[in-house]
Amino acid sequence: MFVRIHRGAQEIGGTCVELAHGGARILLDLGLPLDGEPDDASCHPAVDGLAGGGDLKALILSHGHRDHVGLAHLAGSDLPIVMGAATKAILTAAAPFVPGAYLPPSTITLESGKPLTFGPFTVTPILVDHSAYDAYALLVEAGRQRLLYSGDFRGHGRKAGLFERLVRHPPKNVDILLLEGSSLGRLDPDQHFPTEADVENRFVSLIEDTAGIALVAASAQNIDRMVSLYRACKRTERTLVIDLYAAEVLRATGNANIPQSDWPGVAVFVPHYQRVRIKQTERFDLIEAHAANRIFPDQLRALAPRAAYLFRPTMLRDLDRAECLSGATAIWSQWDGYLAQERGLILQTDLAERGIPLGHAHTSGHASIPDLKRLAEAVAPRRIVPIHTFHADRFPELFGPNVSIKQDGQWWEIAA
Repeated sequence: MFVRIHRGAQEIGGTCVELAHGGARILLDLGLPLDGEPDDASCHPAVDGLAGGGDLKALILSHGHRDHVGLAHLAGSDLPIVMGAATKAILTAAAPFVPGAYLPPSTITLESGKPLTFGPFTVTPILVDHSAYDAYALLVEAGRQRLLYSGDFRGHGRKAGLFERLVRHPPKNVDILLLEGSSLGRLDPDQHFPTEADVENRFVSLIEDTAGIALVAASAQNIDRMVSLYRACKRTERTLVIDLYAAEVLRATGNANIPQSDWPGVAVFVPHYQRVRIKQTERFDLIEAHAANRIFPDQLRALAPRAAYLFRPTMLRDLDRAECLSGATAIWSQWDGYLAQERGLILQTDLAERGIPLGHAHTSGHASIPDLKRLAEAVAPRRIVPIHTFHADRFPELFGPNVSIKQDGQWWEIAA
C-alpha cells in the first residue's frame, strides 16, 4: 500500500490522505485549511480523478468538521462519498442556514464496526469520542497491510467510553498509525484537558453569578456541549433558548437523549437574520417544525433573568431591540483562538460597549497527550506517522523511535 498525505503532515486543518494499492486509490477526508476559502484553487489538493469513474474508488469522510469535509464539493457526482448517517443529517440540517452549502447527491453510510469494500481496500469505521458528533477512526486494509487513521478523537468528552473501549480492544497487527497531534504545543506532556463534565460545572458557576441573561457562544454542532449546557440550565433552573439553526441540528442527530426544541426547559427564538433567510428560501416548514416552544421578543425580555441563550454575534441587535441585556454575562465556549481573529475582536468590542463581561467555559475536542500515548501503546503499530499537528517534530520524544515524519505531497510505501 502507498500513502500520500496531501495536507496535515505539518499542520492542523485541510486534512486529506490518499491511499493507493493494486491500481486503485481512495481518499480519507478532503478538508479545508483553517485559513482557506472553498473556492480558492491554491488550497485544493492535487488529487487525480476527483470527478469519479476512474481508479479513485471513494472519498471517505471521518466526520463533519470543515477542516475534514470543507473541500468535498470538489468531488464529482460519480465518486462515491462515504460518511456517517448522522453526519449527513447534520450537514443537511445546517444547509438552509449556510449560503452556498454543499451536500453530496448521494452517500454510502459508515456504521461503526461494519467493513466496507472499495476495490482492493477494506475500510472499517470505529466510532470515537470527539467534539463532532458521529466521528470515526478508519482502519484500512489492502494487500495484507493495515493502516489505522485516528481521525480526530479525545478521551474526555461525554462519549469517553468509546475511547476506553478502543484502548481495551484496539485493532491488532497495525502497520501504520496515522495519529493526530492537535494538542502538541498546547499542553505539557502530562497535562489533561478538562472533561465535558468540568465544562458543565463551569457553566453552572458562571450562570449562578449572572443576574440577567447568560449568552453562551458555543457551536450548535458540538452536541456534547449542547448536552452540557442543557444540564447546566436544569441545575440552575434556567431555560435554554436556542435558535432555529440549533433546533434543526439537534433534531438531525436522531438521538432521543439529545435535548430537543420541544423539551421542557427549552425555548426557540428566531433572530431576524434567520427569519429573512427562511423567507428567501421559502423554508417555512422549519419554523413550523419548532413552533411548540417558540418565543418572541416580549417573552424573551421577560424570560432573560432566567435564561441561557445559545448565542452568536449576529444576534446582538435582536437582543438590543428586545431590551434584554441588563445584567447579562457572555460565556465563550469555543476555541480561544477565534477571539484573536477579526470577528472575535469585534465581538469583544461590542460586548465591552454594552458593559457585558466575558467568561470562559471550554475544553478541547482533541486528545490530551497522555491519551494519545495510551492509544499508541494499545495499538502498538509498527510505525507512527504524525498528522493534524503543527508539532510533528515532537512525536519522537513522546512516542519513541518508531515515529516516521512525512512531508505533504510525498508518496511513501508501507514496507512489508
